[in-house]
Amino acid sequence: EPPSHKKGCCTATDAIDARRVADRLDIPFYVLNFDDAFAEIIDYFVREYASGRTPNPCIVCNNWLKFGRLWRYAQSIGAERIATGHYARLVANRRGGGVPRLCRGRDAGKDQSYVLFGIERSLLDRLAFPVGEYDKHAIREIATKIGLPVAEKKDSQEICFVPDGDYAAFVDRRLPDQDRSGEIVTTDGRVVGRHQGVERFTIGQRRGLGVALGQPYYVVRIDREKRQVVVGRHDELGRQELIADEANWLVDPPNTTFRCQAQIRYGSRPAAATVQPLDERRFRVQFDQPQFGVAPGQAVVCYAGDQVLGGGWIR
Repeated sequence: EPPSHKKGCCTATDAIDARRVADRLDIPFYVLNFDDAFAEIIDYFVREYASGRTPNPCIVCNNWLKFGRLWRYAQSIGAERIATGHYARLVANRRGGGVPRLCRGRDAGKDQSYVLFGIERSLLDRLAFPVGEYDKHAIREIATKIGLPVAEKKDSQEICFVPDGDYAAFVDRRLPDQDRSGEIVTTDGRVVGRHQGVERFTIGQRRGLGVALGQPYYVVRIDREKRQVVVGRHDELGRQELIADEANWLVDPPNTTFRCQAQIRYGSRPAAATVQPLDERRFRVQFDQPQFGVAPGQAVVCYAGDQVLGGGWIR
């Protein structure tokens, strides 16, 4: 998409704002062009939605760009650390030495530790999250006090390359010749309608199903092979366990079953669970209570209290 269509954290306006802040702080300012790598993130986003999964491009952007390409550039110019505005904290190891622990930010409503689970563990002592120790209102007060021009700037909400939030239309534009339409069926196989594309649905969705069934129904499964969207009642949405792959651990990789709190979406609450490693890259999560909205393509992140232990991608 052309830069003028972007919104959020990577627009031309944001670059200008960053330059003004750098001028105010009297620090050097450079702009890096990662268009080629960003195109891969957009391709991933489209591919996942077209396959009936729910992608999380912000996590992928962190892994590939902010703590991947950007870190390699930082090393090339002799920079010692990367600092970002994520609401998360790095806490020194209790025994001293070694890499710090990644923990939730102080502001529970803004915590972004979930989207950082994919960072390489070896990078933790090379990062800084300076806003993570504060509430958002305190950060704005500090910015105002020292005269930063972005003190009252609005938070970015939507995915930066889908400015209007219409993911389905974005996928349609990228894959205009691919038929992703099909049937809407109930869990017992009854056909209750048709849909125009699996990318229009995500697990747990209730509104916008396009069918009237007399009582609330939710998307409980998406069958990409049959191009079917399967709907059911709320109790049919519950999942007691999941399998995740592409595991990334920020502690010593576990080789035995352990207890934790597992979070299945950015905005969801963590839930008590038992994690069983299956191999170096895969693990099973069994929840004490059924979870509603477990969506393939999203991340599951394991916590011990405020500490991020690691996570993986729900399959």
